[in-house]
Amino acid sequence: MIEFANRIKNVEEYYFSRKLVEVRSIDTPEWRVINLGIGSPDQMPAANAIDALVVSAKNPANHGYQNYKGIPQLRKAIADFYVGTYGVSLNIESEILPLMGSKEGILHTMMAFVNEGDEVLIPDPGYPTYASVAKLVGAKAVTYDMKEEANWQIDVEGLRKKDLSKVKIMWVNFPHMPTGRIASLKELKDLVDLARANRFLIVNDNPYSLILNEHPLSILSIEGADEVALELNSLSKSHNMAGWRIGWVAGNAHYVDAVLRVKSNMDSGMFLGLQHAAVEALKSGKEWFTNLNAMYQKRKDAACKILDVLGCSYSTQQSGLFVWAKAPVGVNDVEKWIDEILYGTHVFITPGFIFGETGRRHIRISLCATEEKLNEARNRIQEYVDSQFTQPQSF
Repeated sequence: MIEFANRIKNVEEYYFSRKLVEVRSIDTPEWRVINLGIGSPDQMPAANAIDALVVSAKNPANHGYQNYKGIPQLRKAIADFYVGTYGVSLNIESEILPLMGSKEGILHTMMAFVNEGDEVLIPDPGYPTYASVAKLVGAKAVTYDMKEEANWQIDVEGLRKKDLSKVKIMWVNFPHMPTGRIASLKELKDLVDLARANRFLIVNDNPYSLILNEHPLSILSIEGADEVALELNSLSKSHNMAGWRIGWVAGNAHYVDAVLRVKSNMDSGMFLGLQHAAVEALKSGKEWFTNLNAMYQKRKDAACKILDVLGCSYSTQQSGLFVWAKAPVGVNDVEKWIDEILYGTHVFITPGFIFGETGRRHIRISLCATEEKLNEARNRIQEYVDSQFTQPQSF
């Protein structure tokens, strides 16, 4: 056997990559698995975006390599989106870089700024990819806790008291996944000030700002952010285009250029048809998001009924594509409990431990399933729970 590189020795396969193989293995035509695990939107993108893709794909001239920075029309559409959504003005020539999904930007940003031995601040609970990529680039992942008793706020005062001299990047994610917490302007200002005082880059991963959130915020709207901040965003969640892999990084021109140096050595530009489609998707108006959020609100209500059956506690003030909840006191091993539910009901729910130690007592339900499926999941779980009254089980 050829020995693996040291950089992957402490990096495990992504949880969903592994777990979904197991989930699929028990899925049968007679008893389908209802997947409430991942945040992959199940609805169609805007019709004009699909039309634009088809028209562009039929043009023989549009299938070659593309500019690494994307076409000007796409960068302008992103800039217009930022003005209309967040009140932020961006230079389309230097402060926007389209990406093949914002997940790509996590790796590219780390590679552009982080040296071996540098420290990277990541949230707990938080998106597992932040920690995995930190390990891949040889950095030390340092978690900062977001505690339930503090309504999942970041303890900025606590961070100020720590030695942050080795920190190169701080990852933040508002609206936060998995807790659904929305940051205030003051919190974002405190974080920007912390980054300025300690001379590190702060990156806000911001794909959920338009889902069940009446007041979208960008960290780039904060005074001083132009000195220390970047923001990742995408069309995956807000525009039902997760599989299209269309995102971007925005912010300080010098920082964006550093990411471009990495990206330009990793790919050969986004397919032109996708860029044309993204331009049209970004034109989606208020009606699009009103209808989208009305659907998600109904699904959220249905998901909360599942949590009620399970005896979980949760906040109704959550944004984004998920509902985050705490398991009942009587459940000692949440991962085992979730597997019992999976095999007993064919309903897959995400255990919170994958988001960090702080999430170990929690679970997460995705809203990317129809109301009908959510109601069916509730009925299955209710039957399963009722059956446990006659059996001495841990459920």
